[in-house]
Amino acid sequence: MKNADDAAEYIKNANKMLDAVMAKLELKNDAALSRRLEVGPPVISKIRHGRLRVGASILISLHETSNLSIAELKSYF
Repeated sequence: MKNADDAAEYIKNANKMLDAVMAKLELKNDAALSRRLEVGPPVISKIRHGRLRVGASILISLHETSNLSIAELKSYF
């Protein structure tokens, strides 16, 4: 990322996307989301804190689990 502002914006958008998926699935927390996505809780934490970007595999898992379109998920960025 180019600078701190870009990183902060990315983190904000990633959190909005994760929160939207959690709301759609009626999940209470990140641990429940990680179980539904079949990833370890640290993966969600790293995305939320900007240490891991939302890659293709996570994006597809979010799509398949929530039935939100890829375009809708990518619209958060």
